[in-house]
Amino acid sequence: MRLGVLDIGSNTVHLLIADVRPGGRPLAATSQRTVLRLMRYLEPDGSINEDGVAALVAAVTEAREVAKRERVVELLATATSAVREATNGAEVIARIEAALGQELQVLGGESEARFTFLAVRRWFGWSAGQILLFDIGGGSLEIAAGRDELPVVAASVPLGAGRMTIEFLPEDPPGEAAVDILREHARATLAPTVETMASQPRPDHVVGSSKAIRSLAKLVGHPAPGWAGSDRMVLPRRELGSWIPRLARIPASARQELPGITADRTFQIVAGAVVLHTAMTAMGVDELEVSPWALREGVLLRYIESLSWNEPSV
Repeated sequence: MRLGVLDIGSNTVHLLIADVRPGGRPLAATSQRTVLRLMRYLEPDGSINEDGVAALVAAVTEAREVAKRERVVELLATATSAVREATNGAEVIARIEAALGQELQVLGGESEARFTFLAVRRWFGWSAGQILLFDIGGGSLEIAAGRDELPVVAASVPLGAGRMTIEFLPEDPPGEAAVDILREHARATLAPTVETMASQPRPDHVVGSSKAIRSLAKLVGHPAPGWAGSDRMVLPRRELGSWIPRLARIPASARQELPGITADRTFQIVAGAVVLHTAMTAMGVDELEVSPWALREGVLLRYIESLSWNEPSV
């Protein structure tokens, strides 16, 4: 059975198409991304302007056509913080739904964290024990913790890389003074969540997911011990911190020449690094492991579980 997940996020519209079967691992068939950076289209009143809505409609229309060509049986369409929090969100959602020809599931921040945690748990397995998860999007940072398939605690804070770039690092390059201001803002914003997470057991694994974290791991990380030659990566806090002043001093056009920093992330990678480093510091995390699975895989896995598969004949 071929399923599709359309993730309408703050930075990209990303379509993942996968073949699934009962009891089997989802096998990715197609992945298509359209870079939007919706934060650029926000008006002072918090609405997404007409150019941004038009870009969204064009991206989801293209995704619908790809899904049709790929013979997707069911398309699961979700939207996260940028659409959810826009003051004209209801109008934007209606236009997206008209372009898709179906309903759009708008996820709350905690739902984002829970879906992502499910994907991470499935990737790392039950033997991973207590997991602490960080997931940085364009609009928000999700943090979750637990030892089961769903987290015991899940939180969403408005510290996304795109949002923080617009609000705190608008200059290119931003410079270290602006980075210091962002760091203080992130520390204060995270304080209630850090206090909540303190009630959880010490994690056996700290995991990061999202494209921003994978990019930073390619820049400053190293292969996980015992996994030489694989793409299992570890991102150390110390090395991440040492790179932030350098990233803040060079323009975005030069950052994309660095390992792991793609053109669509070059503007907001500084903010993403500052937020992640601040969160790791606040929660006493020295390093994290990178998960290739995140929100889209979590949505896909939960939907697969909801299906009533026919029992195989014996």
